[in-house]
Amino acid sequence: MQPLTYTAFTTDPAGGNPAGVVLDAAGAPEADLQRVAAAVGFSETAFVVGGQGRDLRIRYFSPLAEVPFCGHATIATAVAHAHEHGVGELRLQTAAGPVVVTSSERDGVVSATLVSVEPRLAPLDDVEPLLTALGWSAADLDPGLPVRVAYAGAWHPVVAARTRERLADLEYDFDALSALMAERGWTTVALVHRESAGVFHARNPFPPGGVVEDPATGAAAAALGGYLRELGLVEVPARFVLHQGQDMGRAALIEVSVGPVGGIAVTGAAVPL
Repeated sequence: MQPLTYTAFTTDPAGGNPAGVVLDAAGAPEADLQRVAAAVGFSETAFVVGGQGRDLRIRYFSPLAEVPFCGHATIATAVAHAHEHGVGELRLQTAAGPVVVTSSERDGVVSATLVSVEPRLAPLDDVEPLLTALGWSAADLDPGLPVRVAYAGAWHPVVAARTRERLADLEYDFDALSALMAERGWTTVALVHRESAGVFHARNPFPPGGVVEDPATGAAAAALGGYLRELGLVEVPARFVLHQGQDMGRAALIEVSVGPVGGIAVTGAAVPL
C-alpha cells in the first residue's frame, strides 16, 4: 500500500484537514489498514478496498480505530482519484451506506461534492455530562440551536455556542470526553456558532480517534445540514458555508447544500501535501 497525503476543504497545503488516501488496498488485512492509518497519523486515512471502475468499496481508519464514514477523507479520495483517472462521479460503498461523490476541475484546482446517506436526528436529554466534559455551562449555549445528536454517516452531538468567543476557547477534559463518546457511540462533537443564516463556524473534538481536534469535518457538516432541516431552522433548499480550523491555524471552508429530502451535499477542494 502506498499512502497518498492530501488536505481537504482548502486550496492551501497549510490549511484544511489532512487525510491519508490509499487507492488500492484490495486484499489488505484489517490489521494492516489500522497500522498504516496509525503510521500516517492524520485524523483519518481512507482505503479503497475493492470494487472496479468508479464503483468502489472504501473504509476509513483513524490512528486508533475504524470509523464508519469520514467526509474530508472522502473528498481527498475523490480528488486523488481524479488526479490519476480524471474527474467524474464515484459511487462509494461505505460502512454507513452508499455515498456518491463527484469531482470537477476549475483553474487547475479539483473540488468534489459528496452526497451523504440519509441524515437522522436523536434527542440528548442528559446534556450535563457532555457540558461538564467540555467545560461549558448551560449559559454558554445558543437557545436557538438546541442540543441534539445528528447523523449523516456518523453520530455527532451538535452543541451550539452563544458566542464566537466561547467557541474559540476550547479546553476540554480529553479522557472524560473520550469515555463519554465511546459509551454513546459518537464520532466527533460538532461545536458550532451561527454567525448568520448562511455562515457557521465549527470545531470538532475527536478524542475517540486519538486526535484532540479535527480541522475540518465533512461528516459533521453533513450532519449539521440534516439537523437544521429536521428542526426547521433553515428554509430548504438552503446553502451555507462552514468555517473551521481557524482556531488551529488550519483554515478550512466547507460548503453545505440542504435539499428538501435525501442526503446532504458537502463540497470542498483538496490539494496534495
